[in-house]
This record gives sequence, C-alpha cells and structure tokens, in this order.
Amino acid sequence: MASAMKLDPKRRGPEAERLYQRLSELVVGQDEAIREIVDVYQLHSTGLTAPGRPVGNFLFLGPTGCGKTRLVEATAECLLGDPKAVIKIDCAEFQHSHEIAKLIGSPPGYLGHRETHAMLSQESIDRYMTESVRMSFVLFDEIEKASDALWNLLLGILDKATLTLGDNKKTDFSRTMIFMTGNLGAAEMSAVLQPRMGFQAVPVLGPVAAEGVDEEVAGKMSRSATEAARRKFTPEFLNRLDKIVVFKPLSKNELRRIVDLELDAIQERIANTPERAFEFEVTDAAKEFLLAEGTDLRYGARHLKRTIDRLVVQPLANLIASRQVKSGDIVAVDHEAGTPAMTFSKVTERLVHHAKAA
Repeated sequence: MASAMKLDPKRRGPEAERLYQRLSELVVGQDEAIREIVDVYQLHSTGLTAPGRPVGNFLFLGPTGCGKTRLVEATAECLLGDPKAVIKIDCAEFQHSHEIAKLIGSPPGYLGHRETHAMLSQESIDRYMTESVRMSFVLFDEIEKASDALWNLLLGILDKATLTLGDNKKTDFSRTMIFMTGNLGAAEMSAVLQPRMGFQAVPVLGPVAAEGVDEEVAGKMSRSATEAARRKFTPEFLNRLDKIVVFKPLSKNELRRIVDLELDAIQERIANTPERAFEFEVTDAAKEFLLAEGTDLRYGARHLKRTIDRLVVQPLANLIASRQVKSGDIVAVDHEAGTPAMTFSKVTERLVHHAKAA
C-alpha cells in the first residue's frame, strides 16, 4: 500500500492568515466573528464559494458598542485600504415600503425617475473594488428596523446574488460580502449579565469583568440573541444566512486595549498635520481614569470613545487653538486622584524622534 502524507485542513493560506492577524489588531474581543470572515474570504480566494450567491451573508447580533460595525469597516480597511469602502444602508431610514425607491430607483414613468439614483446599482456596488481585490461590502445596519419590503428584497439578494432595479437593470452581488447588524436580544443578554433580585440589579460580573464572560454566560447570551432573531425573522430569511454571530460584551482588559488603540489613532491624526505635529504621552494613571469614566456595560466601546473625546481630544484641541502647544512639543497627559479632569504639561520643545535623528 502506498504511503500517504497527512494534511492539515485547519491551516490557513498566507493571505487569509494576514487578514486574520490584521483584523485581530484592529478589532478587540471578537475572535469568533473574525474567524468567520476570514474563513469566508479563504473560500472566495480559492474559488470555492458557491456559485450564484454572495461571497458571504452574515448577521451580527449583540449589544451596542461591541464592535459589529467596526469589524465590517476593518475588513474593508484590510482588503480595500479604506474603512469607508462600505456601502452602508441605515435600515432605520427604510421603515416604510415606499422608501425602497431610494435603494432600487423609481420605475420609468414615475415622478422623479431620472433624479433618483439607486443606492444599490451596479456602479455603486463596484466603485470600491481594487485591481487586486475584486470584492465589495454592503452593510444593512439595524436590520430589525427595516420594513417587510426591504426584507423581501434581501431574500433575492442573499439567495441568488441578484437585485432587479426600478429600471429593470440587474445588480450582481456575487462578489459582495453582505453584513446585517442588529441589537436583537440585547435586553435579554443584559438580563443574563445582571439578573434581578426583587427591585435591585445584582451584577454577575461587576461593571465589566477583567477577563470577560465565562463560557456558560456566553452560551446563554448567544442563545438569547439567536432566539430573538428567530422570533423576528422568517425561516426563509434565516436559511439564507451563512452565519449568525453573537458579539459578546467587552471585558475590562479588552477595553484597556481599545484605550490604547484610540490614543494611537489620535496621535496619528495629529501627526498628519505637519505644521502643528506634536506628541502626547498618557500615563497609566490617566488611562485607568479614562477606563473608569468610560466603562458602561450598556454602551460598550462607544461610551469609552466619547469619554476619550471629552477628556483628551477636546482639551488637546483647546491647547492647539490657544497656541499653548506647537509643532515639536511633547505633552504629558496625567490624572491626579480625586479630580474630575486630566492634567496637561509641556515636557519638551522637541519631538523625541527629532532628538534621536540629531
């Protein structure tokens, strides 16, 4: 009998592995969702995606501020070089059937036919594709708020990768990843985290646990969200999805990572204006204060970002506008215990990398 070489079917190709590593850097705490996107991308890049269907159909569920929209934008950033290369449909704007004309255009003969440009035309779908990546991304945000007319449109798109516009032209979605996000089950998920005894909420995890939820709690939250989706959507709709992913709340350690990512992004924005580029250094005490002020189980990372804007970005903008800080400075950002704001101090008149270069 001829000898056989054992193969490893779990090993990813280099492109998919790079995508996984990069998404893990950009999106914190949602490894399951990242793996699902990378696996679908691997199918597409090897030509094994089912013919006549979109590249992937995803439903992302979970509480607000846990990274659902951010993951879609990060995928576009990694593959197309631009986080804004996503066609985003806010389903709250399509709660009535007549508003569907904004997506598919008005039929010939209707008032405003020539002035109505379909948001889901082939030109719109293809405009972000690059020479190296012939793929597009469409996001239906807060899908539970959409009208039945929009869901009926989606049935054809998710199943046959085709949409007929108002002028009878066809839009091909066979090179498209389709994402739908929703907050379905958020109240039930919150109840799992904070069961009530009488009139007083007793947190299982405290405000946000350092390590996050355990497997039992995560399983209960996932089942709560999935059951809410089954109550909301028809079997025909759910059967067209490749994957329903339930995003878990972010742990305190994961929120710490987001603080660092947000501060790095602010520094990058400052560096992109050379005429007033300066560096700022945030102490551990200041980061812990941002974390304490910005932690809210109900709003996730969004509340943390608003806190950073209020306590760091706005004061820095004031320092720039009042010319207390200029190009080449280094600013130390600290926090004194018991005070409600940060302290800002100028450390030097020269950037560190300039000093090293000299």
